Amino acid sequence: MACAMAIMALSTSSSPSHSAKARSLEDASQEVQTLDAKGPFAERPPETKDSSVPSKRKANAKTKDNSSKAPRRSARGAPQPQPEPVKLLQYLLSPASLDACRPKDETEDLNTRGGHLRTYSASTFTPFEELVCAVILSRPISHALGLRSIRTLFNDPYEFTTPKKIRSAGFDGVIKAVNEARTQHRQKTAEELILLADAVVEHLGDGEDDVHLERVRKECGFEWEKEREMLKSHVKGLGGTGLDIFARRIQAQWPNPYPFADQKTLSGLQKLGLPGSAEDLQKLIDDHWTELDVKDLEGDEDEKKRKAFVRILERAVGVDLEGNADTVRAEAAPKPQ
Repeated sequence: MACAMAIMALSTSSSPSHSAKARSLEDASQEVQTLDAKGPFAERPPETKDSSVPSKRKANAKTKDNSSKAPRRSARGAPQPQPEPVKLLQYLLSPASLDACRPKDETEDLNTRGGHLRTYSASTFTPFEELVCAVILSRPISHALGLRSIRTLFNDPYEFTTPKKIRSAGFDGVIKAVNEARTQHRQKTAEELILLADAVVEHLGDGEDDVHLERVRKECGFEWEKEREMLKSHVKGLGGTGLDIFARRIQAQWPNPYPFADQKTLSGLQKLGLPGSAEDLQKLIDDHWTELDVKDLEGDEDEKKRKAFVRILERAVGVDLEGNADTVRAEAAPKPQ
């Protein structure tokens, strides 16, 4: 017994390092378990938040609730008032609509050179001049380049307003004017203008000074389709587009094509909120004739109606080409009280 107790006492007193090692291993085991519990895939206890500080989700929810109660309206997205058709007619017939349907450089040219300048947007042209314009505008060029070319040709110092003046200038004189206009397809345009002058003298008119082209009308029996074919067969460079441009303008002077509107112009009318057919536009003008200001238009009532019809067409297509449909609708719409 005594021997056994002695042996136990000796074992306890002689192995303190073993006891320390055991405790160290136990502590290490606990530390490893703690580290494992904090690993990247471990489930973490929920964080405790201060209830006095609102969360972002709650703040957003409140914002959404408030926004739903008082929605903001964007001025850009707000619907624009649509003016009545008669108000659009009145505005398009007025001088106020001119700047919306002409290129900016034409407005600048008028300010620089004066109001006497002859322009496609506002001047009255002879049938010969309208034919020149149709040839130029049927080229694949921009609205601004086409109208600049017309201003250059018909004004000082060139004034190519008769077949005789074009033929007298010759290719060198015409190409000089076309170069000054800074347009495209210059050589081809110059050649076609000289050929046009020759065609008028030889087939379409009565001499170098004729600008009325009555020979065309008489030989075709005053039938527009025959007149169209005669012009097409004798004028180089005048295709379907050019003939439509000529018809759109010449109906103010020649009643045969009236009422006529090409597809491009009809598209411009519809963008403004006006009828999409020539017949419907004619009827709209007739129905509201007494409400339209046409004192500056010359002729009897039928002629005035044709001229008003053409002016509306020209300004509608000009507005469309210049991208100003929204501006015109806003100007023609009733103003808030």
